[in-house]
Amino acid sequence: NHEVMMRGTFANIRIKNEMAPGTEGGFTTLQPTGETTTIYEAAMGYKAQGIPLVVIGGAEYGTGSSRDWAAKGTRLLGIQAVIVESFERIHRSNLVGMGVLPLQFPSGVTRQTLKLDGSETYDVVGLNAGIT
Repeated sequence: NHEVMMRGTFANIRIKNEMAPGTEGGFTTLQPTGETTTIYEAAMGYKAQGIPLVVIGGAEYGTGSSRDWAAKGTRLLGIQAVIVESFERIHRSNLVGMGVLPLQFPSGVTRQTLKLDGSETYDVVGLNAGIT
């Protein structure tokens, strides 16, 4: 059931979302209100407003045993791009297959060196309109 799987995407209790300090698992902070909510509820709210999403992550993004559903869930949540230090190879391919753009920071550049806190707005430029 895709509804159940969507709710489980990014819900691993070992995940620590730096946007939602003091929480573990599938929580995030809504922008611009600062309200803490589940990643699923936030994603559905942004989707209803027509706001595409970007995930910012660290190294070896996508490592785990359910990489195929991880990519499907990512897309179903409305995430259109993932920007990280490095990808697990198969997960990166699965993201591409689901139409999620995998982007990698240049060597030596991280979300920390750029001082990203999740309140930023992103424009992915250089793509042709109409590509899905």
